[in-house]
Amino acid sequence: MTSNFHDVLPETETLQLRRYSPLLESSFVPGNSATVSDEWQAVPDIWRSSAERYGDRVALVDPYHNPASKMTYKELEQSILNFSEGLRAIGIKPDEKIALFADNSCRWLVADQGIMTMGAINVVRGSRSSSEELLQIYNHSESVALVVDNPELFNRIVETFHLKASMRCVILLWGEKSSLAHEGMDGIAVFDYNDIVDMGQKCRKVMLDSHDAKQHYTYEAISLDDIATLVYTSGTTGNPKGVMLTHRNLLHQIKNLWDVVPAKVGDKFLSMLPPWHAYERACEYFIFTFGVEQAYTTIRNLKDDLRQYQPDYLISVPLVYETLYSGIQKQISASSNARKLLVLAFIKVSLVYMKLKRIYEGTYLTRSEAQPSHIVSALDWLFARTAAAILWPIHMLAKKIVYSKVQSAVGIWKAGISGGGSLPSHVDLFFEAIGITVQNGYGLTECSPVIAARRPTCNVLGSVGHPIRHTEFRIVDMETGDVLPPGSRGIVEVKGPQVMKGYYKNSSATQQVLDKEGWFSTGDIGWIAPHHSIGRSRRCGGVIVLDGRAKDTIVLSTGENVEPTVLEEAAMRSSLIQQIVVIGQDQRRLGAIIVPNEEEVLSAARKLSVADSSTADFSNETLKNLIYSEVRKWTSECPFQIGPILIVNEPFTIDNGLMTPTMKVRRDKVAGYYKKEIENLFK
Repeated sequence: MTSNFHDVLPETETLQLRRYSPLLESSFVPGNSATVSDEWQAVPDIWRSSAERYGDRVALVDPYHNPASKMTYKELEQSILNFSEGLRAIGIKPDEKIALFADNSCRWLVADQGIMTMGAINVVRGSRSSSEELLQIYNHSESVALVVDNPELFNRIVETFHLKASMRCVILLWGEKSSLAHEGMDGIAVFDYNDIVDMGQKCRKVMLDSHDAKQHYTYEAISLDDIATLVYTSGTTGNPKGVMLTHRNLLHQIKNLWDVVPAKVGDKFLSMLPPWHAYERACEYFIFTFGVEQAYTTIRNLKDDLRQYQPDYLISVPLVYETLYSGIQKQISASSNARKLLVLAFIKVSLVYMKLKRIYEGTYLTRSEAQPSHIVSALDWLFARTAAAILWPIHMLAKKIVYSKVQSAVGIWKAGISGGGSLPSHVDLFFEAIGITVQNGYGLTECSPVIAARRPTCNVLGSVGHPIRHTEFRIVDMETGDVLPPGSRGIVEVKGPQVMKGYYKNSSATQQVLDKEGWFSTGDIGWIAPHHSIGRSRRCGGVIVLDGRAKDTIVLSTGENVEPTVLEEAAMRSSLIQQIVVIGQDQRRLGAIIVPNEEEVLSAARKLSVADSSTADFSNETLKNLIYSEVRKWTSECPFQIGPILIVNEPFTIDNGLMTPTMKVRRDKVAGYYKKEIENLFK
């Protein structure tokens, strides 16, 4: 291993291509100052604007890494510029691919933006992916170097990468170079984060101080349609595909998400999602253009950090809101009987009150194209207004003595933004009732990712909101491909500046989802709410409603199509069920694989006197009966019922390969993992 970088500085004999971020690096281009535009042409251009506007304001706080970090907007801009110049110094060229395998931290952001600034393309993934998957992504993307989170991750993957991956150099974001495994590292240069930043700082000083140094390059500005990053899809089915996102794609998100999240200078955000997740990544870029302060947290520390940091916004996936919901329910259950009855009564009243409020405000979702008459509409409005007025004092009392305490404990003051999966309706309704705003959104990696979201001014529950600006939607028939009218259910297709360039080295897969007119087939099933000028749905016209994934649809041997997510969301309302996957493809009836919540099951068993209060022992048959009764109770109103169930003790996790790194259950992997048990279940 070597870290001697002085001999890899740019040669001065021949002119080298220097691709640059037009606004951010304008001072490095000879004679460029008079022609610089304030218009962003590349994603890293945002840092020049933010440094000028918010300079000494704190941009981010990263308390859980060693060393803990706090950076102002000026410091962040300088770190990005230094990292970028350091990459040039070690010989990284424009358009080369750099694998960035790391988790959420301030140094991830600096590395990501540093790579983009100098015109290279980063290939992103997190540390929880398997070594084999990381190797596949590294080789498929034709990466030439590896930026890795820490020695632990590198040492885990180095054996898999040895002799199978060509690495020019390794850059360590956190930890000591001395902790890296040496085997198979001969001839590979190794740097840590500070090496790159310090080297870049020295090279920048030479460039700024010397007119001659600038003459050794030929300059080329990054263009909007240059590829900024390769993001490999999570792959709930099949192998991950490399999504090519351009600077234009990502800048569309940065410029158009304010309608959804009206961030202000000084607003506090809490960040916990993996930053390579397109949802987290686009939102981070966007919020930093408004002078906010972002604090990094982890799943383990989220609850404490919400309470301590009291963020204005939390941008996260449905699982986090489900976890918060379960925690609140658990606290309610642990209260005295009198308090529990009071709180539950308040919540029931508030649920009814909010439903009435949606009716008279015109945000009550309907699929029907038929518009009510003026008389019916007026009577409906009058009844809802009157009934809501009667319930209002009780709702306000609940807000004062119960919900305000819950909000302080949860700590989300303006809104929680949910994306990256389906938000269960019972969670959505609950948070609305207690006064915590949750805005559901919709996006795909292939769309950079956000294409629709509920607005603060029009938060239609049950939907994923209106399309964001410059984005078109249509619904097409699953078999014929014909465009369907509002209210009709079919495949969701989308078109807009955020739609990807295509899948890297996979033109056939690109052609399957992206037509010549630019329409991208999402593979999701949904419908567009009809427009009504009067009535309870008058403000819902044009919102997008999702019903499931076309590929998730279970086709029974009877020919009936079943959307498993409907049943799964209903069953997950039970505190006894931790995870569930509905199965039954080509069977006569449905079944389910269920991971029980052991603590809640034991508590329920003791209450029913089917388990000894002094032990945790009870029969498998008792467990199965308890779970099955819960499934029947919560899914009784669903159009299909679940038959046989398989109880498993091992949760579906990222580590065992049964969940994607974005926390979605891999249905095909679960079905394959329990293949024999499933066959026996349906015998």
